[in-house]
Amino acid sequence: MRLHRNLCFSVIDGLTLIFNEGNYADKVIQQLLKRDKRWGARDRAFVAETTYDIVRWKRLYAEIAEVKEPFDRENLWRMFAVWATLKGIKLPDWSYFESTPTRKIKGRFDELSKIRKFKESIPDWLDEIGEKELGNELWTKEIAALNEQADVILRVNTLKTTKEKLQSELFDLEIETEFLKDYPNALKLKERANVFTTEAFKNGFFEVQDASSQLVAEFLNVQPGMRVVDTCAGAGGKTLHIASLMENKGQIIAMDIYANKLHELKRRAKRNGAHNIEPRAIDSTKVIKKLYDKADRVLIDAPCSGLGVLRRNPDAKWKLQPDFIDKIKVTQQEILQQYSRMVKVGGQLVYATCSVLPSENQEQVKKFLNSEAGKNFTFVKENIVLAHKSGYDGFYMALLERKA
Repeated sequence: MRLHRNLCFSVIDGLTLIFNEGNYADKVIQQLLKRDKRWGARDRAFVAETTYDIVRWKRLYAEIAEVKEPFDRENLWRMFAVWATLKGIKLPDWSYFESTPTRKIKGRFDELSKIRKFKESIPDWLDEIGEKELGNELWTKEIAALNEQADVILRVNTLKTTKEKLQSELFDLEIETEFLKDYPNALKLKERANVFTTEAFKNGFFEVQDASSQLVAEFLNVQPGMRVVDTCAGAGGKTLHIASLMENKGQIIAMDIYANKLHELKRRAKRNGAHNIEPRAIDSTKVIKKLYDKADRVLIDAPCSGLGVLRRNPDAKWKLQPDFIDKIKVTQQEILQQYSRMVKVGGQLVYATCSVLPSENQEQVKKFLNSEAGKNFTFVKENIVLAHKSGYDGFYMALLERKA
């Protein structure tokens, strides 16, 4: 591979914004990709993937390059040189690379790869919490899987098309996909491609949604005609899946504390042809109290550490702080206590997170079931999805039923 100066400069500019300004990696990369209209798919892929790669391995590369935060541009070029050397890319004779100790880089890499927190490029506190909660062996496997690049998975919108038809339509555009066993509405891309520019996407035939995330709506046991409440709907990935499982029949109340996310859901619902979704912003407790004892199904896709989705959000490793996890666990329990009251007698509730930590998952459910509010519920089943076993994001979901 030959390195091109303008592409490398874009990567360095992006890293400056992510590491030093605290910007989100996905937003920065979106901006970078609009920089030069002459860039082809390969150029854009280089900028996006290289930036993500260096973000993912920040701690390891900084250690090998012997640089510390905040990184100046010279530091970032040194980290870039480490990235290129470890990828086996020949460094051009640019001034930034004049004194790059190639052999030392490889030796240092071999040395640091024996220590998990450097090998997997994570903060000390995260390594400690992972080992404490999952045990040494399981955490070692899981964090390695969470550092792999995520596949692109589509969820077929069955309100508008079938898996077979969509696969054939994408194949005509030279986008090859494959079915996934045990994921009824999923198509996995064989190679990364920009699917958002396709007519199929514009017509609402699919959404991009990880395979593990697609399990949640299925877990909720919805039927056409039910009244379903999605309590932390956000921009509505799972809401839209629920709408398709309900065949547009019945009512889905999509709630969130952020009204702007619900605006995005409205837009997506229109494109998906999902007509049974009613967005409601949670601007007071009244909104929730009005629904007490009224819902056949309630989904609590709770706010969490997001450790299960590090593959697609590698910068979260550096943004996340231990005190956030402590605070979010309090929020999770409060949400469970309050929102569970919307389930009617005989109805069901799913508590889900995209975390792999038992303290955010099994322990929260156990705590709820032992509380006053939880005494009305029985535990039906749970699904613990670990990335190293599934090959997809880490997720948790528990199904509870309100006693008659």
